[in-house]
Amino acid sequence: MKSFILLFIVYINLLFATSIDMMELYRTQGINAVEKAISHQLETKEYWDSNLQYKDVTNGYYESIRYVMICQKNLKDIILYDTKNQQNIFSSNVFVGKSNGDKQKEGDMKTPLGAYDLTKRITQLDQFYGPVALTTNYPNIYDKSQGKTGSGIWIHGLPKHGDRDDFTKGCIALDNTKIKKLDNSININNSVLVISERKLDIVSKKDISIVMSNIFEWKNAWKNSDIKHYLNFYDKKFKRSNGQNLVKFIKHKKRVFERKEKKTIKFSNINIIPYPNDENKKIFKVVMDEYYKTKNYKFNGKKELYIEISNDKFKILTES
Repeated sequence: MKSFILLFIVYINLLFATSIDMMELYRTQGINAVEKAISHQLETKEYWDSNLQYKDVTNGYYESIRYVMICQKNLKDIILYDTKNQQNIFSSNVFVGKSNGDKQKEGDMKTPLGAYDLTKRITQLDQFYGPVALTTNYPNIYDKSQGKTGSGIWIHGLPKHGDRDDFTKGCIALDNTKIKKLDNSININNSVLVISERKLDIVSKKDISIVMSNIFEWKNAWKNSDIKHYLNFYDKKFKRSNGQNLVKFIKHKKRVFERKEKKTIKFSNINIIPYPNDENKKIFKVVMDEYYKTKNYKFNGKKELYIEISNDKFKILTES
């Protein structure tokens, strides 16, 4: 284990080529000082600019999500992007909701805008929905924080018998041969659906650098119980899906941070997904694995943030 740590330090030193001599830092101040220096490095946009140099982030940044389905409503198409091989592997024409714009409530005949998990694969269906349907988690926690309602947003096929309209009530429908091919091409457990009103905007490496560096800056403020710095990452209109607003959230966090507990916080499998919206804001959905531990509490599971980039910094709109 000690050999691995030393090799890792050498690698970091060569990789960053910063003014900080990692080996000397380890020799004079120990491994904790090296860890602190590395942690600080993760907060810098310069590190992430270098890290992303040869990565394709056109459709977002993905460490564990393999498949990104992109539905562009005005083009009436769906594209499947393979993040591992960094290429489109499937496309099809689709039917979408009868009405334009973002879904707001049950029965408005609109297909929602945003990024959604696939929650279930269904094959025992009424013939109207074709051979298979993939269900989504609309409304997600951001939708709920915005007061949006409705349910049953699926990707499904076409009737096996008879005709149908060339629109849906809000779902995404495609030819039965195509839905079978799409279904066979993905694993719903590591896929995401992104729905835009028009052609999806290209994600920039600058934006991903901002998000990644801010994630680690926010994490370190959290770990160090720096309440002022921590709360600076939250938008004034922050609201949780249960209705808790920023004022109540701050009150709760101040009580927690006043304990000055020693915390272990680790993030892994970070995914940064573009989140199309009808306000043309630069919003992203961030999904990652979080390990959190204090003397009296432990959490090991998914963390979900919805963030907006403004003035080269992100603000958290809602979180799980």
